[in-house]
Amino acid sequence: MTDISPPPEMRDTPVRWIQKNLFSPWYNGIITVVLGFIFLYLLWRFLLWSVLCQFPASASTVDAIIGSFLSLNPEALNNWSNFIGSCQVVEPAQWDVIPRNLHLFMAGRYPSEQYWRLWTLLGIISLFSGLSWGIIARNAAKLFSRNILIGLGIVAALFALTPTPLPYRLVLLGLLGLVIFSAWVGRLAGKKIPELGKWIAFGWFLVFLIGWWLIGGGFILEGVSTNEWQGLLLTIFTATISIVICFPVGVLMALGRRSTLPVVRWLSIAYIEFIRGIPLITILFMGQVLLPLFLPEGMRPDRAIRAIVGLTLFSSAYLAENVRGGLQAVPRGQSEAAMALGLNTPLTLSLIVLPQALKAVIPAIVGQFISLMQDTTLLAIVGLVELLGISNSILANPNFLGRSSEVYLFIGFLFWIFCYAMSLASRWVERKLSRDRG
Repeated sequence: MTDISPPPEMRDTPVRWIQKNLFSPWYNGIITVVLGFIFLYLLWRFLLWSVLCQFPASASTVDAIIGSFLSLNPEALNNWSNFIGSCQVVEPAQWDVIPRNLHLFMAGRYPSEQYWRLWTLLGIISLFSGLSWGIIARNAAKLFSRNILIGLGIVAALFALTPTPLPYRLVLLGLLGLVIFSAWVGRLAGKKIPELGKWIAFGWFLVFLIGWWLIGGGFILEGVSTNEWQGLLLTIFTATISIVICFPVGVLMALGRRSTLPVVRWLSIAYIEFIRGIPLITILFMGQVLLPLFLPEGMRPDRAIRAIVGLTLFSSAYLAENVRGGLQAVPRGQSEAAMALGLNTPLTLSLIVLPQALKAVIPAIVGQFISLMQDTTLLAIVGLVELLGISNSILANPNFLGRSSEVYLFIGFLFWIFCYAMSLASRWVERKLSRDRG
C-alpha cells in the first residue's frame, strides 16, 4: 500500500505553505516579520562574535583582505572599515580552547597510552551499529535513501573538519565507512538469514561487556580506575548503564503499582512517590556521602557505581509513571480476550498488553532517557568529573580564563548531538511500528 497523494491543486508548495502558515491572517504576517528581524539580528551578532571577527585578528590579514577588495572595488575600503568598527565592539571568540583540550573533553585523565582501547571500542560499536541497521532494514526498499545520504555527508564533513590531527580524522572517516559497509553486509545477511534479527539485543549485550572490559581493563589488560574515567567517556558510560537498568525497573514498578496483590502494589506506590518527591541532587549526595557511612570499610561501592544507582533510582520512578499511563491506555478487553484464549497472566502482559502500552508512550520514555542524559551534568556537583566537570577544570586553567562561552557552547553541541540522535531513533521506531501495524 502506498500513500495516496492529494490532487495537484490541493498540494502545498513552499510558497503556499509560507503564505498559509506565516502570513495568514495579516497579524501573523506582522509577527513573522518582527520575529524574523529579531532572529536575523541575533544571528548576525552570533556570527560576528563566533566567525566573522576572527579574520581581522592581525594587521597583515586585514591589509591582505582590504587589498583584495580594493583591487575589485574602490569603495570596499569604507565597507571594510565599518566592519572593523563593528568587530571592535564585540570581543571575538577564541576557539583554540577546544582543539587544545579536545582529549580532555573526550576522555579526561584516561591514560593516553591506553587510547587504543577506546578506538577499538568505537570500531566494535561502529561495526555492530552498521550490522544492526542493515538487519533491521533488510526489507526496506532502499538502505541509503536521499535523507540518509545527506546525513552521512554532513557527518563526514564534520569528521573531516574536526580540530584534531589528520590521522584521527582519517580514523573517524574510516569508522563512518565501516558503518556503511557493515550496514550493507548486514542487509544481505538479514535477507538470507531472517532469524538474525532476534539476536540483535543479545549481540549488543556482548558489545556492552566487551566495552566494559576494554575501558576498565582486567584479565590480560592493565586496569584503569574509574577515577580516571572522565569527560564525555564518563557521561556516556553512566547515561548508558542508567538507561539500560532503569527501563526494566520502571516497567516492573508500573506493573507492581497495578498489581492486585496489596503488598506489591503499596510497596511500588511508596517507592515511586518517595523517589519522585526528592530532588535528584539529594539522591546523588545521599549515595556519595551517606551510603558509605552505613557500609563496612571493604564494602564501599565505587563512586561511579553509586552515581549510576542514584540516576537509576530517580529515573525509574518517573519511567514507571510513563509506563503506567501506557498500561491504562490499553483497553481492558484486550486482557479479557487473551484470557479467553487461554493465556496466563505473564503471557498476556508480555505478548498483548506491554507491546501496546510501550508503543503508546515511546515519546515519553525517550523524553525520560534524554532527561537522564542531561541529568548526568549534576555528577560534577558530587565530585565526578564528567563532561561539565572537565569543562570547569579546563576553565580554571589561567590560559583559558574567560572562555566559558566557547566551552559551554561546545559541550552544549555535544549534548544536542546525542539527545537529538535519541529523538530521531524514537521517531523511526514509531514510524516502523505504525507501518507494521498498517
